[in-house]
Amino acid sequence: MQKTTFNLILLNSIFMIGLVMSNLFGGKIITVLGFTVAGAIVTYPLTFLSTDIIGEIWGKQEADDCVKIGIIVQLIFLALGYLSLAIPPQEASEALQQSLKIVLNQGLRMTLASLGAFSVSQFLDVFLFHKLKERCNGKKKWLRNNLSTMTSQLVDTMIFITIAFYGVVDNLPAMILGQYVIKLLLALGDTPFFYFFTRKTNQN
Repeated sequence: MQKTTFNLILLNSIFMIGLVMSNLFGGKIITVLGFTVAGAIVTYPLTFLSTDIIGEIWGKQEADDCVKIGIIVQLIFLALGYLSLAIPPQEASEALQQSLKIVLNQGLRMTLASLGAFSVSQFLDVFLFHKLKERCNGKKKWLRNNLSTMTSQLVDTMIFITIAFYGVVDNLPAMILGQYVIKLLLALGDTPFFYFFTRKTNQN
């Protein structure tokens, strides 16, 4: 991937899409490989892959800025959502209004859970990624991509599941384990994409 403004904006946009979609679908509980996990498992890994690519090509500051913007975007998403709901609907849209309330109120808890987990894990991911890059002198791309993501995903999973599903799911530890196992598999699966999109940087 070339180091252009367009590509940087594109990666930031993919990051934001993955983030907002995770807030919307985080409350949907699904089963993957026999594990009970949150629906956000499908979209949230995009955020870690995006910041890893940004960090590899553009550097730590740009990756940190992406995370900071993500926090702002989540807050704006909530504010605009509740502002829109505060406007009285026409009678024909009343059913849609109630559905949107359910989604946004579910989204509120998911967003709070996501904000807590996101703020800690994403900055941790960027920090570990660049520490490992520095320690390995820019080599072993697979190591920094996987180890930083796997470590930060563990922290993210513990914080997110606890806040989002406490009192909703009976066995939180089992859900944390299941979510993390799936995230580990996804983290390993995104390595070829990381190599592909950063192939014009140092290869090792």
